[in-house]
Amino acid sequence: MSIQFVIEMPREQTAQSVIRALDLYKARLRNSVERTRRYLAEFEMRYQVTTAHFLKNMTAEDLAGGDLEYVEWTGEAKLLAGLEDELGELEHAHYQLP
Repeated sequence: MSIQFVIEMPREQTAQSVIRALDLYKARLRNSVERTRRYLAEFEMRYQVTTAHFLKNMTAEDLAGGDLEYVEWTGEAKLLAGLEDELGELEHAHYQLP
């Protein structure tokens, strides 16, 4: 299902500003995705397992950092999923000026 969202602007310049703002937001999301991936890669290198393996098979007791590392790793994995979902939605959005 797709949704059409219309915004009326008094001038084309104003509409261009909205488009630039969306593009900047997408760029920030991309940066956040990359930063989160790097953070997850640090955990993966430290414990020699993928994040998917960690989420499915490991507990806080398996980590040298215990509960804190478990919460951090799990939180970063969930954050990445949310960032990727949001970025994916915005990357598929289409807009045009008359």
